[in-house]
Amino acid sequence: MVSERHVLNRRALLRTAVAGGIAGAAALGLPAAASAGPALLRSGRPVLTHGVQAGDVRPGSGLVWTRADRPSRMVVEVADDPGFRRARRIPGPVLTPDTDLAGKLRVPAGTGRVHYRVRAEPLDGGPASEPLTGSFRAPPGPGEPVRIQWSGDVAGQGWGIDRGHGGMRIFSAMAGRRPDLFLHCGDTVYADGPLTESVTLPDGRIWRNELTPEKAKVAESLAEFRGQYAYNLLDEHLRRYAASVAQIVQWDDHEVTNNWYPGEVLTGEPAEDYTERRVDVLAARGFRAFHEWQPLDPRAAVDGRVYRRLSFGPHVEVFVLDMRSYRGPNTANTGPAERILGERQARWLVDALASSRATWKIVQSDMPLGVLVPDGDTAWEAVANGRSGPPSGRESEIAGVLAALHRRRVRDVVWVTADVHYTAAHHYSPDRAAFDDFDPFWEFVSGPLHAGAFGPNELDPTFGPRAEFVRGPDRPGASPLEGFQHFGELDVAGDGSTLTVHLRDQTGASLWSRTLTAS
Repeated sequence: MVSERHVLNRRALLRTAVAGGIAGAAALGLPAAASAGPALLRSGRPVLTHGVQAGDVRPGSGLVWTRADRPSRMVVEVADDPGFRRARRIPGPVLTPDTDLAGKLRVPAGTGRVHYRVRAEPLDGGPASEPLTGSFRAPPGPGEPVRIQWSGDVAGQGWGIDRGHGGMRIFSAMAGRRPDLFLHCGDTVYADGPLTESVTLPDGRIWRNELTPEKAKVAESLAEFRGQYAYNLLDEHLRRYAASVAQIVQWDDHEVTNNWYPGEVLTGEPAEDYTERRVDVLAARGFRAFHEWQPLDPRAAVDGRVYRRLSFGPHVEVFVLDMRSYRGPNTANTGPAERILGERQARWLVDALASSRATWKIVQSDMPLGVLVPDGDTAWEAVANGRSGPPSGRESEIAGVLAALHRRRVRDVVWVTADVHYTAAHHYSPDRAAFDDFDPFWEFVSGPLHAGAFGPNELDPTFGPRAEFVRGPDRPGASPLEGFQHFGELDVAGDGSTLTVHLRDQTGASLWSRTLTAS
């Protein structure tokens, strides 16, 4: 994330950029043209093509992301005021085709709101790009309240960007509520969801998608996976939101393909759209694009991957899960060896929560715990398996986590997720459960951000969940025009004594709320 120590002349640097792009493409089975070429032929000033983003904020610093239209150097100015008086200039990485001309730089963050201004400087010393500005909140100090938003699922089920219907307007509603942090709970793109030019709604209205070549088919090549992220950032509401709040991003299945698991080979109807059917190959390409295009710091993640913990002031710490990369196959989900976190991540989660000094411990989960999520007719995609009685299958792994937290007296743990395309508040209690070695806790579900909405799923009784609130459409795949897009909000009091949860619709209106008191 820091600038190179060695100074290269322009010819050598461009040679390195081309070689890096070709090597990166070859390693993933791609033609060189998919990664290098046109970006090296442009003239004039560089252009920042897809806005700016910030993410993985931690005490003293935040991560800034951008992308240029050609090889150039990313440079960021940081200030504590929007006028950039006494700004600090920080040279960043060289943006090359090897990273799709995207780059990230960790910048210092003091207190309050941090303002940043990004430029791309040509490698030959010519004029820099026009600047783009953004801001994020540094982790708060004692006595300062915190507002956190969460949701997931963007551009799914055929609903892309329709400028005639206002684009992805939910992001402007979210920005209007001035959040301090956004937790993106996965399905950040739909790499397996091609778009068509138009969709006719049941009431006769026409939805007209903006199209790009990469969104015309399922993503298989690295270039096509990269194009999923580029597409979403065409939306002005999303770009404006991303420039105003730091994100903590995780992935789920649609960053690769629906309901995938390691080692899978696509068969049957899902395989018909693919020429590359080895999911491990697709996942490697999708994982690379995800890390290139998201403001995620691999140094903060365990093994440079996705699951990680980030502190946000004295009263909040976020624990990001990866329920995708370490799971076993989707089966009937009853065997003793079934996994969704994997042994190492499950142990990490317990130890991380137990060692946290934060009042409120927010588990950012890519899937709900007690919702029945089928994968076909005989397999299950999430944790629950529909069986009454003691935990079995993947439930046993989660039961081990909950029991360990109970034994170690870890309190005030709240789970947030999206994934199932409706919004709900679930309270889990051992008094209602077949398994009772855990403390009561809440799980809050809210989505989708901009995708097809679905009706509520059934709950599995193993951990005693009760739906205190549920909202979804009457028919599956409802469009963003039908009012069932959602996000959630957590307001933590300055002294940490309370956490107030709101489940909100796409206008920002509160549908349900509850105030929790710290133990």
